Amino acid sequence: MNDNEYAWALVLAAGEGSRLRALTTTPSGVHVPKQFCSLLNGPSLMHQALSRAQSIAPNGRVCTIVAAQHHRWWQDLPASNVIVQPENRGTANGIMLALLHIAERDPGAQIVILPSDHHVQDEPTLEESLRCALTHLRVRPHEVLLLGIEPEEPDPELGYIVPGDGSRDATFEVVQFVEKPTAARARQLMDNGGLWNAFIIAASVEALLHMLEGRFPEIVREMREAVQKDLRSPLSAIATAELYERLPSLDFSRDVLRNGRDSNLRVLPVPQCGWSDLGTSKRVVQTLRQLRSRPRPIGVSFSVSTHISLAERVEGLRGAIQGP
Repeated sequence: MNDNEYAWALVLAAGEGSRLRALTTTPSGVHVPKQFCSLLNGPSLMHQALSRAQSIAPNGRVCTIVAAQHHRWWQDLPASNVIVQPENRGTANGIMLALLHIAERDPGAQIVILPSDHHVQDEPTLEESLRCALTHLRVRPHEVLLLGIEPEEPDPELGYIVPGDGSRDATFEVVQFVEKPTAARARQLMDNGGLWNAFIIAASVEALLHMLEGRFPEIVREMREAVQKDLRSPLSAIATAELYERLPSLDFSRDVLRNGRDSNLRVLPVPQCGWSDLGTSKRVVQTLRQLRSRPRPIGVSFSVSTHISLAERVEGLRGAIQGP
């Protein structure tokens, strides 16, 4: 556990996971978003992410942003720390909503944002980097840190962060974002120190809201007012629901991070840790092979109800899904 009294974690669990729909649809035709599936009949990917979050923040400061339409899959989570997005309006609006809720509880919060649908083979290595990020924020609370994973191979289906030369406190300036480069460009990026963009972010709630206000001041103002109004009537979230009906869909990576340069944006390299975003069937198959060759127990402190095992779905669709 991190001893930072302001440490919070936010798990992003509102996505639809449409790229893996062939694997995450039950035989009866029900699509289960990827984060609510397991790899090997164990905890769901979301519960693994929650366990990851608990390693750096106490349970009471681990929040999850979820989608209202996914209620059947997240209803076992502690209600006090579940923030419900009434509709899907993109990651920027979802993160904004969660930040404003957390800011009402702790204006000095320092938050690690974790996707809920990734797999990490070497959790201690990633955990050490998360702790390093929180320690960095104590000294430089105005900065926004992206955690970039040192690539294991030149994967053209991933996003890359290009760091600047030289480091300050183990972090680097962000020079460029490159999304899904060609195979040759991916190799060049890897050889020149490019990092996989895992969309893991560490920053103070104040710095993140400042960044969002710089891009969408009117939306931040309206959402802050809606959140405050709804918190005064905790049995409903009418103001937020009404606002969401007219919000544009905004992506945090595209519309916030890459839309302009922010001098407070830095990247912290994370050593290779067996990270995968499980974004394609090929990557799921690769990860399952690694797990089977190097089995290890995964401990979580949640009661787990697994809805789909990706291993079982891969086996059932063996003829349709080609491994590497």
